[in-house]
Amino acid sequence: MKQINEMKLQIPGKSANESFARAALSAFAAQLDPTIDELADIKTAVSEAVTNCIVHGYRDEIGPVYIHAKLYEDNTLTIKIRDKGCGIPDIKQAMEPLFTTCTTGERAGLGFAVMQSFMDKVRVTSKPGKGTCVVLTKKLLSKGAGNA
Repeated sequence: MKQINEMKLQIPGKSANESFARAALSAFAAQLDPTIDELADIKTAVSEAVTNCIVHGYRDEIGPVYIHAKLYEDNTLTIKIRDKGCGIPDIKQAMEPLFTTCTTGERAGLGFAVMQSFMDKVRVTSKPGKGTCVVLTKKLLSKGAGNA
């Protein structure tokens, strides 16, 4: 699978930057001429992944959120979103719907489930004390790769 373009972005882990990350990835994916629904799926999944970095990875601190996206000529988009936060001790448990580490009751524990429902593949790796990496993959139905 031949890569046709990529972008890298580093933002401070502030909730105000979540919408910027969502918009930047949406603009990047637009090169493949996605449908409105595909763009909405991408934006939602990115929003959840970035929010997880901010809320769970860094908790009450502000740390960097790294985003690396790639487009491939077969209309596949991959988005890697990672932090250097506290990490996830049990990924399988964290990916269960309704599981949350938030003790205030403000989080529903649906972030990974939402990502999985909107993307074709979600891969999570993490090391406690080192951070978490989420790789989102979506094959777009559009036929715009030749225009990228």
